[in-house]
Amino acid sequence: MTAPEPEALDARVLDHLNRVVESRKGADPDTSYTAKLFAKGPNKIAQKVGEEATEVIIAALAEGPDKVVSESADLLYHLSVLWAQTGVAPEQVWAELARRFGTSGLEEKAGRAPGA
Repeated sequence: MTAPEPEALDARVLDHLNRVVESRKGADPDTSYTAKLFAKGPNKIAQKVGEEATEVIIAALAEGPDKVVSESADLLYHLSVLWAQTGVAPEQVWAELARRFGTSGLEEKAGRAPGA
């Protein structure tokens, strides 16, 4: 993956990441880890998201801030691959986050369907 320009080293880096991930669909799995994940399918991608989430938790509880940063980057990458695999555009996630602004987290959670 090519690095974004230095002036884009803020939240826009996620947009760059998502474009790169999308570009790896159909690429050669022998030359791209992302393409290899796509080739293995949604079950493997979802498994990797779960593994990375667990690693973030472990880092937060036992390994310190630097490891939380590293594992969080891994989680965001794998989440980006999962979104691409399932047809979710990052803009849909950003819109959902924006929709929730101004709403108490307790109110938002209470408004969900049971079990959600």
